[in-house]
Formats: sequence, structure tokens, C-alpha cells
Amino acid sequence: MQAGLSVPDWPLSYGKVMPRMEGGVFYEHGHRMVATAVGLLTIVLALWLQLRDPRAWMRRLGWAALGAVIAQGVLGGLTVLFLLPKPISIAHACLAQCFFSTTAAIALFTSRTWFEAGEPSLEDDGLRTLAWVTPLAVLGQIALGAAFRHKALGIVPHLAGSLAVSALLVYFAMAIADTRRRPLERASQLIVWITIAQMSLGIAAYLTRLTFTGSQPAAVMVGFTVAHVATGALTLASAVGAGLLVFRCTTARAPAPAGEAARA
Repeated sequence: MQAGLSVPDWPLSYGKVMPRMEGGVFYEHGHRMVATAVGLLTIVLALWLQLRDPRAWMRRLGWAALGAVIAQGVLGGLTVLFLLPKPISIAHACLAQCFFSTTAAIALFTSRTWFEAGEPSLEDDGLRTLAWVTPLAVLGQIALGAAFRHKALGIVPHLAGSLAVSALLVYFAMAIADTRRRPLERASQLIVWITIAQMSLGIAAYLTRLTFTGSQPAAVMVGFTVAHVATGALTLASAVGAGLLVFRCTTARAPAPAGEAARA
């Protein structure tokens, strides 16, 4: 809504906890209010895991999520205090997606799907490499999108990245579907549908931006852009979730015997 810096101070808004919610202030201070609610929920989540989950690594993950949301709030404040510097704004956008994927991972780790997956029984066969390369590629594409949105880069890198990352996502989805494991098959279908939706929303957001000529953003442009960014978060979370399931269901490749390695 072009509401950046509608509130020029931080952590208060015009020196108040609750300013008048009008114009751009409604969007920027409203964003802060939602962020505060997310932070409070993350505190509850971290404490709940500390008290109820017997897995030490899960308790640490809860604190990591809390640390991420605190860092996200600080980055948001710095974007205001330093007048929307591009590197901080881009980092703010990317950390938001990483935090969301962390909470999605916590949801997966506490789900019935995770516990019913059982012991690893599939051979790796390159799936584990895809499982970490794909989310990293999606995160890189998110960074390119944020760089375009904050006018640090043009649209071409983001468009080229969208084609490459979409192809990688479909390939990853096909690879995990071939395992014939139900959790991975469901994850594969989710990735494909989210990728189709994201590509469609990206095209719609770009076309409506090209036709926008007014001083205030058109509602249709805002709607497509926001939906595109939100679906980008779902794309990353689905890739992370599928990757975690791959590591859950596969066994690591055994190292080659020393003699065979030497002959190779």
C-alpha cells in the first residue's frame, strides 16, 4: 500500500503505543500489532515445548524460533530507523520466511505424520541432496523477489529464478513421489499445486503492476502481490517440510570402502 515509513519512529508509533489508525498508519502500525501478536504466540510455543516435549532438540528449536522472531522485530525496527535501507529490508523479508518455515517444521515434528513415518527404510539415491538444495533455491528466489520489491534489482533476475526454481520444485516433487511412501506422495502433490499457484500469482502480480498508473496502488494489484508473497512463504515451507520427511524416511549412503574409493 506504499505505507512504508508512515510511522517514522520505533518501537513506539508517533510516541504512542496506539496512534490514530488512519491512512498509511493503519497498515504500518497494524503490521506491528500483528507482529507483536506473533511474538507473544511464539513465546507461548517455546514455553509449551519446554514443558511438554521430551525431545531436547525440539525444545531448542522452540527457543530458536523465539530468537528468530525477536531478530525479525529488530530488523523491522532498523528498516524504520535507517529509512528503509535495501539490505536490511531484504533481510527482513527473508528472515520472515525462514521463521515461518521454522514454525511449520515444529508443526510437522509434532504431527501424527512424523511419528507414523517410522524408521528410515528408503535408500538415499540423491534424495537427501535434493532435500536441502530445493529449500535453499526457494529462499534464494524469495531474496530476489524482495530485492525487486525494494528496488535493489530489476525484475529479470526474479523472473529467471522463478523458471529455474519452479523446474527444480517439480523435479523434487516427482522424485519424492516415486518413493511410493504416503507422506512423501502427499508432500509431492502439495508442492506441485503450490508451485502452480505461485507461478500464476506471480504473472498476475506483474501484469497488474505494469498496468498500474495511479498515485495509489489499485486493490487488484495489492491483492495479487500480497497473495504472491504469502504463497512464496508456503512454497518455502512445503519444500522444507518435504525435505525433512525425506531425511526422516531415508537412510544415509554408506561410505565406499577404502579400496573401492582408491580404485575410483
